[in-house]
Amino acid sequence: MRKPLLATLTTLVLGAAALAGTASTASAAPSGGGPAATASTALAHPGGAGATPTAAKATSFAGTVALSNCSGSLIRMPNSQSTDPALVMTNGHCLETGMPTAGKVITDQSSTRSFTLLNASAGSAGTLKATKVVYATMTDTDVTLYELNKTYAQIKTSTGIAPLTLSASHPVKGHPISVVSGYWKQTYNCSVDGFAYRLKEDQWTWKDAVRYTSPCQVIGGTSGSPVIDTSTGQVTAINNTTNEDGARCTLNNPCEVDEKGAVTVREGIGYAQETYGIPACFTTGNKLDLTASGCALPKPSGALR
Repeated sequence: MRKPLLATLTTLVLGAAALAGTASTASAAPSGGGPAATASTALAHPGGAGATPTAAKATSFAGTVALSNCSGSLIRMPNSQSTDPALVMTNGHCLETGMPTAGKVITDQSSTRSFTLLNASAGSAGTLKATKVVYATMTDTDVTLYELNKTYAQIKTSTGIAPLTLSASHPVKGHPISVVSGYWKQTYNCSVDGFAYRLKEDQWTWKDAVRYTSPCQVIGGTSGSPVIDTSTGQVTAINNTTNEDGARCTLNNPCEVDEKGAVTVREGIGYAQETYGIPACFTTGNKLDLTASGCALPKPSGALR
């Protein structure tokens, strides 16, 4: 998996041109830092291999966010209260301090990262500010969760935007989904094709990954996008990778490994990491508790299990 890229404005403009008219696009691509690489060169380089999304039905961008190099979303747990400090979710490999190595878990790390909060039509609703990284890892899953300096109520008052809700239920095979990218202001519509018992890429292994049907040809900058089950409107996973050129279990080319160790490679197919287990790790006040009953997120080395 490649590190986040700092592309030139020219590269971004060329990438946007290559994508024009091929996806459900709210506006031009953002300027500034380039998109983060996911596990795919196609994802890392806008306009590259696999960068032509199929036409998708418009999906609201309200509650999604754009990072300097990735996508993300303003999220709440099913039991979060309006007075709780708000949370933003993106990929572990989008972490501003670098991608966590296999086995590494980061908690309670100071952060001043900013996010552009989008409204329903993908316009800017305001800027959100992080105070810390609550949790980040690329082990078993690929996620970073930031705590913000405002509550959900404060954000709603100032921007009119409510958070997206994380589903506490396992994704369902065959359900229609939308991958909503705040970075590119594009949506990708497809279905849950199935699940990979293990998804292995270079040093990283992810558990029970969501496999997309082929229409979701996600591209660079879509890393961290919320995957929304369109039958519920809730976040069911977080977009993170695709197999770019058919290689086996290598950087940029994840492979599926089943319970018996059999390996399957699906060139051009994208994947997401499930998020239904995250709510069990958050208690009253949106506080992370990795020892909470039902919490299966990896713990930092030396933490109680």
